[in-house]
Amino acid sequence: MFIIKFEMTHGLLQMHNYQTSQLFLLGLLSLLFLGCSSKLTTTTMTETKPVVATVITQEQQNTLTPDYVISWLKAGNQRFVSGVVTNRDHSEQVRLAALGQYPKSIILSCIDSRVPIEDVFDLGIGDVFVARVAGNFENTDILGSMEYACKVAGSKLVLVLGHEQCGAIKSAVDGVKLGNITSMLENIQPAVHHFDNYEGNKTSKNKEFVHMVAEQNVWDTIENIRLYSPILREMEKSGQIKIIGGMYDMNTGVVHFYD
Repeated sequence: MFIIKFEMTHGLLQMHNYQTSQLFLLGLLSLLFLGCSSKLTTTTMTETKPVVATVITQEQQNTLTPDYVISWLKAGNQRFVSGVVTNRDHSEQVRLAALGQYPKSIILSCIDSRVPIEDVFDLGIGDVFVARVAGNFENTDILGSMEYACKVAGSKLVLVLGHEQCGAIKSAVDGVKLGNITSMLENIQPAVHHFDNYEGNKTSKNKEFVHMVAEQNVWDTIENIRLYSPILREMEKSGQIKIIGGMYDMNTGVVHFYD
């Protein structure tokens, strides 16, 4: 134990036993720093520690039902909207998924960069198949991909996901003609013509009309999947899979399911 003595000399504060006092202050600061540093390190490690490092196995996939997969996607979207997403060890998931894949669902979406499917449903590596094309319509290649996902790889759900403010829908509504885009947009025209009797403004400036066409395009795609894929149609009839639609709200991040 020691005493630090202070004296006032010519208006200045002098401290006796300077070296001892200096060591005491440095020691105190060191303890405070180490304590804060330890706490910070502990907190950081806790926040960044991966929670999920596994991938779905074939045994787990076999126990799933289409209704469970729908609920699972809804729960993932709720986490995305709330900002409480799952922490994953992607490096470990990559290694495990290399041995095989047993996704729960195949999702057909638009190519829009503002609709990141794996993020929107809080998904990890190996969870779902994703097919993307501007306007989220079906064609032979996508139907083949869906048949592979469900009949071969065991997926339990086909989800056709449209979204608000879709550029492909707007272009189809306005009758855009440009290169290969012209023939691509022909796949969406049936949804546009579905509202030939609509009395409002039938251009991309009318948000209501664009929404109506986008929603109808999802329904048309679902019906075409059933029409042009006997494999998927029979799987749905037997209860092995479900084919449903949904619409992603660009403003909120919420997916509205049509199930």
